[in-house]
Amino acid sequence: MNTDTLAHLGLSLEPFSKEIDDGDLWLPPSKQAVLDELCDAVHARKSLVLTGEPGAGKTCLLRALRAALGPDTFRLTYCHNVTLGRRDFYRQLCIALGIPRGMTAGDVFFSVSTHVEQLAHERLFPVFLVDEAHLLHQDTLDHLHILLNYAWDSRALLSLILVGLPDLDDRLRLRRNRSLYSRLHHRLSIGALTADDTADYVRVRVARAGGPKDLFSPDALAMLHEAAAGSLRDTDRLATAALRLAARRKRKTVERELLARILQNEGIAS
Repeated sequence: MNTDTLAHLGLSLEPFSKEIDDGDLWLPPSKQAVLDELCDAVHARKSLVLTGEPGAGKTCLLRALRAALGPDTFRLTYCHNVTLGRRDFYRQLCIALGIPRGMTAGDVFFSVSTHVEQLAHERLFPVFLVDEAHLLHQDTLDHLHILLNYAWDSRALLSLILVGLPDLDDRLRLRRNRSLYSRLHHRLSIGALTADDTADYVRVRVARAGGPKDLFSPDALAMLHEAAAGSLRDTDRLATAALRLAARRKRKTVERELLARILQNEGIAS
């Protein structure tokens, strides 16, 4: 949004931008409960799988987890490019960790596992966050459980958090993945936003951008929730489009008919 649009709507910054500090992320009570479980699992040195539909807020939860875990104890490493074979997956992990990477799969795996052991000596606990994990190559899935084995599988030196679509849980339940699945002590899932969640989310984001609490009418919020089907990503996109249209039409409030125009332009039934 340009400055004129923001000024017309009484906003000091774009309310639905991705550029928001981790500590300012808003979570509804249902997702706050999942965050608490994530934190408890990591503090207990456990590994887990987190699944949810697109736009449900999985990456948002990971950012909230990063804000919640103290950097003096935990070292979080985020991996999102998972469409790689085993060697290149571990090479990417080496790059993210800032450690030397070898040429063979054995070399890079040795570098990662040695680094994990060194962190343990420094009383630091690594957490590997693997996003879009439903896209992992099978040869990587076949090997990940070995990454969790230290001192003859008697010590937990890292937490592995696999995050992806519900398909991920189906893949992990396959017999060939049972060694990895048995080491994922927590199996969490998050659902879509409720209508109240959507209304609260929009109002919080607008308020943090300096806007008025009634920038979206109740009817428009209800229509927005239905159109976005509880997806945070679609909520952000449709709400931003509605604000731009409101500014073009010199409106100060997003009403139902204005949001209906946005949905009509996108071919979404209202």
